[in-house]
Amino acid sequence: MFDVGFFELLLISVVALLVVGPERLPKLVRTVGLWIGRGRKMLSSVKADIEKELKAEELKQVLKEQSGVDSVHEILDDTRAALNDIKQETQSVVKQAGDTVKVTDESPSATATEQPTTNSK
Repeated sequence: MFDVGFFELLLISVVALLVVGPERLPKLVRTVGLWIGRGRKMLSSVKADIEKELKAEELKQVLKEQSGVDSVHEILDDTRAALNDIKQETQSVVKQAGDTVKVTDESPSATATEQPTTNSK
């Protein structure tokens, strides 16, 4: 803002004393003090409102970024579902292969060729 030093304040008070007079000067100083206080309060409230708006904008940006993270969670869920499907298919293929091996072991042609032959001479 602007810089007001001691000599500027002294000059303003001498001019105010000459213009207003000694009887009304205390009331004028009190009124000016009240207006300055109100101005400072107004400036601080505006500053606080601006800071709140900036924080709200930051939160909106964070939420927007977090919504992108939700898509990552969806991708992970889809990948887990695909892995579970692959696991189930693999288990069913292994089970079918095991059933095929059992059927082959139990077939009559396999048991006939495995029996030993006896020589009766």
